[in-house]
Amino acid sequence: MSVRRLAGFEEPVRKLGDRRGYVDLFWKGVLLVQQKSTGGSLARAKEQDLEYFPYLKGWELPRYVLLSDFQSFELHDLDQGSVSAFALADFPGHVEEFEFLLGIEKRSFKDQDPANIQASELVGGLYDLLRAASRDGAELERFLVRLVFCLFADDTGIFGPRDVFSDLVEHRTREDGSDLGRLLAEVFQVLDTPPERRSASLDPDLAGLPHVDGDLFREHLPIQSFDTSMRRRLLEACAFDWSQISPAVSGSLFRSVMDPRQRRRQGAHYTTERNILMVIEPLLLDDLRAQGSCRPASPRRRCG
Repeated sequence: MSVRRLAGFEEPVRKLGDRRGYVDLFWKGVLLVQQKSTGGSLARAKEQDLEYFPYLKGWELPRYVLLSDFQSFELHDLDQGSVSAFALADFPGHVEEFEFLLGIEKRSFKDQDPANIQASELVGGLYDLLRAASRDGAELERFLVRLVFCLFADDTGIFGPRDVFSDLVEHRTREDGSDLGRLLAEVFQVLDTPPERRSASLDPDLAGLPHVDGDLFREHLPIQSFDTSMRRRLLEACAFDWSQISPAVSGSLFRSVMDPRQRRRQGAHYTTERNILMVIEPLLLDDLRAQGSCRPASPRRRCG
């Protein structure tokens, strides 16, 4: 893709009233760049940029704003509310802050993200109800891991269109939950079966599910019995946006679900994302970086 197709130079943009302005570089939805002459006011450049925002469509609003007078730079991350200011001579030390140009999303790691706590409570509430009626806690835990995967996959594109799994639970089961366990067992079986081995008469809604390679769905588990309250709890979990949850904390977070005594209404106790990365990076990643085979941790970068 050429630069001209990706971003526009001297892009005309509407301002207050009938006035028009020109943005030095505009990559819609990602970056807005405003250049001033050497010694020019970057504060004034930012004011000019903000005048354009009310007239941009929602999808056009950039996450980043870069201001420069060719000697000094300011990179504003509007999602994080952060600013990185540096001189031209110091630019090499700030290169990684521009990884978004490669499509790598910058993330911040929070010790007690409210979304993680809410997810723990949702799954914990369902676990408590199922555990009271279950005879085998170990099988229930494996069942719950599968369920959590489906919730993640439903909101992160693994299952294709969003809410495929949620729609099955809500619209293909009775309100009393009496047939929910059988539906989930069938979903798990389909996920463990490659498309070429599936029955030609398989329900189209189930046939659209992908094959999940590996051992997650391979073991045969007893069908769990659900009732009205259990089904309602699962639907509440389905309604939650699981794309907010960091995969780095999922295993630790949901282990805390298994013991109600360790779970608190005001905050779940689990190993946080920051602490996980503090352990993983020095043990595994620092040596790889030193060898030049891995860059700093990023959600879209893999070490090879």
